[in-house]
Amino acid sequence: MNEIETKVRSFLGKYVSDPEVDGDLDLFSAGLVNSLYAMQLVLFIEQEYGIQVTNEDLDYENFKSVQAIVQFITIKQK
Repeated sequence: MNEIETKVRSFLGKYVSDPEVDGDLDLFSAGLVNSLYAMQLVLFIEQEYGIQVTNEDLDYENFKSVQAIVQFITIKQK
């Protein structure tokens, strides 16, 4: 597990009882998180990584799983 994934899972732990879910699990479809979590996640990403999340970035595919979030952050950091 890399540093980004560790931080994302730590953040996720504020919203779910077991943040060690499978990295590819769709958090929304599984009913683990909701739209309030999504808004908090965007704020977390912007503050923690200094990344501006644009309207174009607000795609479900970017935020649906731990791995999707890690990939999004990694790409935006380049």
